[in-house]
Amino acid sequence: MVTNEARAGTPHAPGGVLEGKVALVAGATRGAGRAIAVELARAGAVVYATGRSSRTAGRSEINRPETIEETGELITAAGGTGTALRVDHLDSDQVRDLVRRIDRDHGRLDVLVNDIFGGDTYAQFGTTLWEHDLSGGLRMLRMGIDTHAITSHHALPLLIRRPGGLVIEMTDGTAEYNAAYRHHEGFYYDLVKAAVERMTLAQSHELAPHGASAVAVTPGWLRSEKMLEAFGVAEDNWRDATVNVPHFCIAESPVYVARAVVALAADPDVARWTGKVVSSGQLAPLYGFTDTDGTRPDCWRYLVEVQDRDLPADDTGYR
Repeated sequence: MVTNEARAGTPHAPGGVLEGKVALVAGATRGAGRAIAVELARAGAVVYATGRSSRTAGRSEINRPETIEETGELITAAGGTGTALRVDHLDSDQVRDLVRRIDRDHGRLDVLVNDIFGGDTYAQFGTTLWEHDLSGGLRMLRMGIDTHAITSHHALPLLIRRPGGLVIEMTDGTAEYNAAYRHHEGFYYDLVKAAVERMTLAQSHELAPHGASAVAVTPGWLRSEKMLEAFGVAEDNWRDATVNVPHFCIAESPVYVARAVVALAADPDVARWTGKVVSSGQLAPLYGFTDTDGTRPDCWRYLVEVQDRDLPADDTGYR
């Protein structure tokens, strides 16, 4: 059952690049998911944005102040059309009802963005598998893997009804960067991101006969609400944090990766990316978009060529 609805109903400007498209952004309460929902709506798509934190039902276990209703209000402020809904994507019945509603309302789904996670709340970075809290680690797997599988299970039959559908699996790290075990993040976090890449490959194979594509997209060092708080800055003065952490210079706003998703959704040749992991920094020069300040940060290239060179190798040889 879908509850606690906030409708964002201001009509968008006609003629947007995604005019006539319907999108579901699962996990749109904050960060990249929120920005993606807003930018898809700004581009003309009708957007269903979902999350658990709500003004009426309270915060999710992530315990952040952002709410899904605020996302709906941002869609309205952007001139977009959409509906913000409280949905727990671990609850199969809620997700099934959500997709049935989209079908009743529009009879189609063109873009599915699987952005649900928040499992980093349970992450104990720098610990081994046997040192990490087991219940928290298993919860990470549920939040980062099961949610995506449940959502795709229910949404894909609607998405493949028309050719040209697109699944975006949001992840963290390029395929090249994640090829080595990310031991600083640990077993559970690494496993979630490896699984998302594999789910992208699987969906690309299964969607191909229906003329649909699946692409994994990673932001770089994301200036999410939580990240800005951790550095004691806001979006308008985020560069102040580089005084103490110079590498933060490569950080990007959530809008940057959202613009990458819009570019993919509007690309008639998006099938060229199917099954692959792409980054905001990789796509920006190809599609001609920038971050909000006009720059084109390429975090994953920077990590390899600059930041990680400053780190000593551990006894495994990894940095």
